[in-house]
Amino acid sequence: MPQSYSIITAFVAATAFAQTGKYPGLKLDSGKQIYEAACVACHAANGKGMPESTAGFTKPASFPDFTQCDQTTPELNTDWKAVIVHGGRFRGFSQIMPAFGEALTNDQIDRVIEYLRGFCSNKSWPRGELNLPRALITDKAFPENEAVITTALNARGVPGVSTTAVYEQRFGVKNEVEVSVPFTFRDENHRWYGGIGDSSIGIKRELFSSLRTGSIFSLVGEVALPIGNKARGLGTGVTTFETFAAYGQLLPANLFLQLQGGTDLPTHTETTPRSIFWNSVVGKRFAPNNGLGRLWSPMVEFLASRDLATGASTDWDVLPQFEITLSRRQHIRADVGVRIPVTNTRDRQTQVLFYILWDWADGKLTQGW
Repeated sequence: MPQSYSIITAFVAATAFAQTGKYPGLKLDSGKQIYEAACVACHAANGKGMPESTAGFTKPASFPDFTQCDQTTPELNTDWKAVIVHGGRFRGFSQIMPAFGEALTNDQIDRVIEYLRGFCSNKSWPRGELNLPRALITDKAFPENEAVITTALNARGVPGVSTTAVYEQRFGVKNEVEVSVPFTFRDENHRWYGGIGDSSIGIKRELFSSLRTGSIFSLVGEVALPIGNKARGLGTGVTTFETFAAYGQLLPANLFLQLQGGTDLPTHTETTPRSIFWNSVVGKRFAPNNGLGRLWSPMVEFLASRDLATGASTDWDVLPQFEITLSRRQHIRADVGVRIPVTNTRDRQTQVLFYILWDWADGKLTQGW
């Protein structure tokens, strides 16, 4: 674009282009050409966004800086596409962002998204396509910025309810710190007891990710502190170290697979034995409106655990569930499922589980609806 081309003229022309699909005098073959024609007036040639004094409007808090990899890499291409096709309002962003769905072809939109991705110069950040739906039990490999509250209700047998609050925050390119605090309430002889259970803090490190192969792999280390009352069944009474590996794999037809395997290592095995566990989940992502609308993700988890003690047997569970995005921005999600014991069913409860998830990096709880 010629330097003499004024910003105001560019902004007016870009808006007209979104409405008419016409931008005289410019080719629209490459992503760069499309960006310069339709985007540069607000987002600037460097992707950082025009200064408000130049752009002529007050930027909303959600206005992106495409050079900030922590802001852009967690998003799926479909997230970008939904805003380009339908405008900012479609995903709960500012209506200043016009819709280009009538002005650009599907191929042109894909090309400009690829160009936008290039503003992040550090290719080590894992891409948002590898951020698979969160299962109720199986931990995923992608480092996150999330707050999750998960509740489990005993569906039969002894009444009981357990709620776990989890806070996750990314730091650096590949890391995440996680804090988990459970609250459990149990009925003993028609009297209810409750309190905080053993709480944990952990570190997740992504070791490998590839959008080409659709794979991501991470290692996690956690320590659970004996905060809960062991006499009331709210804790183990010993400090426990947990380590596990997490793996995610994209499959054809929007299917996905996640695996998690690890071990619990208590500091005193006389009362609390060591154990191993193996979790897996298979699911599929659905989205209406050509893949740009609300996400629906049915999943099934297969869960196994075993104490490393003589004569111990393996507990197997199956957990069908369904996750759905609640907000237009898709940063508030819910999941509900039923955990069904398959082996050793005599002393283990069928449970109804559900969670509410908030991806707090994408906006406040009150935003994006």
